[in-house]
Amino acid sequence: MDHFIYRDGILHAEDVALPEIAASVGTPFYVYSTATLERHYQVFDEALVGMDHFICYAMKANSNMAVLRIMAAMGAGMDVVSGGEYARAIAAGVPGEHIVFSGVGKTREEMTLALNGGIRQFNVESEPELRVLNEVALGLGKVAPITVRVNPDVDAKTHAKIATGKSDNKFGIPISKARAVYAEAGAMDGIEVVGIDVHIGSQLTDLAPYEAAFKMVAELTEQLREDGHNIRRLDLGGGLGIPYARSNEAPPLPMEYGEVIRNTVGHLGCEIEIEPGRLIAGNSGILVTSVIYRKEGEGRDFLIVDAAMNDLIRPAMYEAHHDIIPVVEAQAGLEPAPHDIVGPICESGDTFAQQRNIPPMDAGDLVAFRSAGAYGAVMSSEYNSRPLIPEVLVNGDQFAVVRARPTYEEMINRDTIPDWMD
Repeated sequence: MDHFIYRDGILHAEDVALPEIAASVGTPFYVYSTATLERHYQVFDEALVGMDHFICYAMKANSNMAVLRIMAAMGAGMDVVSGGEYARAIAAGVPGEHIVFSGVGKTREEMTLALNGGIRQFNVESEPELRVLNEVALGLGKVAPITVRVNPDVDAKTHAKIATGKSDNKFGIPISKARAVYAEAGAMDGIEVVGIDVHIGSQLTDLAPYEAAFKMVAELTEQLREDGHNIRRLDLGGGLGIPYARSNEAPPLPMEYGEVIRNTVGHLGCEIEIEPGRLIAGNSGILVTSVIYRKEGEGRDFLIVDAAMNDLIRPAMYEAHHDIIPVVEAQAGLEPAPHDIVGPICESGDTFAQQRNIPPMDAGDLVAFRSAGAYGAVMSSEYNSRPLIPEVLVNGDQFAVVRARPTYEEMINRDTIPDWMD
């Protein structure tokens, strides 16, 4: 469910007509719906009702400060994967004790930042990381709460670049080695074992991999308790998929996901942590762009738009699908026709869709890319010296720019010229 709907033939974000935003900020731009963000958090909260649980928003999906403030106001913690994300979470008003630090390459500096600022737990991904964290904690006179991320060698049946739970992925410790690693952690004075972490991938559309992984975590929990560890928290990651193509069968609902959790680990008496990102942010945002040209090619037609792969890289990077729709509904009788929808960057990879049926459109017409709220703006760049595009937040009939488009001068002035070149 989202709050991007047609009213009188014009696509709205909640109660704001998208052409109104385009006239104010120019195109391209991202726009996020407050109501959708709040609703998607609520459905996860409802899915886990009756279980002790804590939802940590995976802010790598969308780390705009306004989005983080919305999540914090809903009661969410944050799942961070860098010192920068940790600093953003703190700046958004999230207490350190509500922040989980994930990622395979945590540095001493990042560990120090989190230990000094407060942390719910580190999700430790390797033995070397565990030993460094112990050293850092002891040096600060602190104790670091940890889970160990176990790799269950479960095929998440998702895109290879976002699968994280197979033995050939870089993530986690093989579950077969977990008891030995926990024994080492339990003997460290700078470490407090609080639970187990598992995360098998992103954009999952099948619950069977979750069930397989969670059953393995349940068995490991019993084993570690027998070994004397106080396992009281299970971090089950995130990764539940969203329907990028509205014509396809929808992925499982959070309520069904919650039932898998309840049936596999609900009997253990542990606090359940989950880290949704894509499902909260994905359908809460769209990318709005303008047609620059309609070009007739040899055997195919092109719509050249003013958004490009630097603004939304998912199609180029993951061969990802986004539904693409006109902001103003086509007049009756105008039949959709296949077009390649492309950006202006001088690479063939700057293609959003090939032979996609779309109503006839002309220069200046607005086009919306659905399901662009996650891994859109956060993965954008200034490739080709194209300024980062604005992010806009809508709340009912109000909208505000929550990240402005830099000017060419602002973009250029971030570079510095060495003195010897003057």
